[in-house]
Amino acid sequence: MLNERVPDALTAYVRLSNAHAAMERAFNHELQAAGQITVTDFEVLRRLDDAPDGRMRRIDLANAVGVTPSGMTRLLDGLENSGAVGKKHCTSDQRVVYAVITDAGRTLLRTTAQTHLASLVALFGERFSDDELSDLIALLGRLPGADDGVSCPAAIADPVASDSL
Repeated sequence: MLNERVPDALTAYVRLSNAHAAMERAFNHELQAAGQITVTDFEVLRRLDDAPDGRMRRIDLANAVGVTPSGMTRLLDGLENSGAVGKKHCTSDQRVVYAVITDAGRTLLRTTAQTHLASLVALFGERFSDDELSDLIALLGRLPGADDGVSCPAAIADPVASDSL
């Protein structure tokens, strides 16, 4: 064995991975019922909404969301067909294609964000006290990439409603 910390590190990783997978399955079910989108669709819309001019290069979006470039193409095709996302070619380099959130995409994001936030509040509220949740946030914040792109679209849209969740 490499050292005595390996079993703890492996246990922490497996628990984090299993919890993420279980939460993603549950959130997919709820988001699809609320707006016919997946957690990954939601994340794409959230990232685009946060991006300057509401647009990102498709490859950068794939990297940010954690999908392959071909997976991002398929995902964006669905969002484009629904009218939530459009595409725009770069004026200086026609090889570069941006994904651009539309007004319909922003509306869909805000609508589904309320459902998603309520689910998050319920899930964490059932399992953690306020102090434990603060500790969890601090601990997870130490992991690589943990603070990349943290935002709350529903809070921006309606701070009063978000505070009451």
